[in-house]
Amino acid sequence: MRIAYVITRADAVGGATVHVRDLARALCERGQEALVLVGGTGPVTDQLAAAGVPFRPLRSLGRAVRPWLDARAFFELVAALREFRPDLVSTHTAKAGWLGRAACARLGIPVIHTPHGWPVAGRLPGPQAVMFELAERIASRWARAVVCVCEEERRVALEKGFARPGQAQVIYNGVRDVPHELRAVPASCPVRIISVARFEGPKDHATLLRALARLGALDWELELVGDGPLEPATRALAKKLGIAGRVRFLGYQPDAAPALARAQLFVLSSRSEAFPRSVLEAMRAGLPVVASRVGGLAEAVDNEKNGVLVPRDDIGGLSAALGGLIADVHRRQRLGAAARLTYESRFRLERMVEATFALYGTA
Repeated sequence: MRIAYVITRADAVGGATVHVRDLARALCERGQEALVLVGGTGPVTDQLAAAGVPFRPLRSLGRAVRPWLDARAFFELVAALREFRPDLVSTHTAKAGWLGRAACARLGIPVIHTPHGWPVAGRLPGPQAVMFELAERIASRWARAVVCVCEEERRVALEKGFARPGQAQVIYNGVRDVPHELRAVPASCPVRIISVARFEGPKDHATLLRALARLGALDWELELVGDGPLEPATRALAKKLGIAGRVRFLGYQPDAAPALARAQLFVLSSRSEAFPRSVLEAMRAGLPVVASRVGGLAEAVDNEKNGVLVPRDDIGGLSAALGGLIADVHRRQRLGAAARLTYESRFRLERMVEATFALYGTA
């Protein structure tokens, strides 16, 4: 089988790009052919190369909507697909998803699409949201299947007309397991809190810092893994709140597993999400998770069983959740152990790969 994957960004590694890397690598490991078509070069193509995954950069494919460049990207995609002659195309994220599906419609190639979160529910200004929804309804006609990474994403797809009931499939994200030495010890003290997230909307580092600033009397430190355009503002806020000495900025890390293994508590403060891989990686490490109740997070984090969910933008609620776990070592141990069991039973990479490849065989 020959599969072409299409994704927009090479400049920033995120959940969608890691998802594509893992699927393409698994396909190659099974003796099949994969090619990733990606906008430009950067950390994403570095990871693809390290994983032994063939890729082809597309010069005109970018994240922003620019009609002239988007038209050129469309013809680049058509040319690349004609040359590779895939049996199936798998598109990922909004821009690559629309252009990729359009190219496949022109060439008569079957295509499935994975959105990795719909840019709706306040993520786009009004006129842009209207245009996106119209474009997505049109593109949905060109796909054999729409793969949603959680039930909440499927609900939105059906509600907005982005997919038909028989077309929308749910395949949860999965992550590769780590050696036992990369498991966390939640009972250790002082409590090291970790968050893995780009400094970019819709992540909400500001609410996290303000919540922790209320816990000055407790013994904690925070490590932030990631980079992005909002990092300088986040550093300035930590200084303004008087907690800069307790916050470490670790930058982008190709593999966050060692940092997670050093931590005792994971937190993800967000305004919107689909089904973030960072939470699954934290559960894999055996960390209790505190996260915003957005997107499909409630489908992984069972409140007070393997973690704690709080409303988005709720500084007081997030502060109380973090403070309670910082102060209670036995609760951290209990929730962390349950998180690891949840990962083992539901979110291993092998489960995602098998379900996805089964869909490839029917598309």
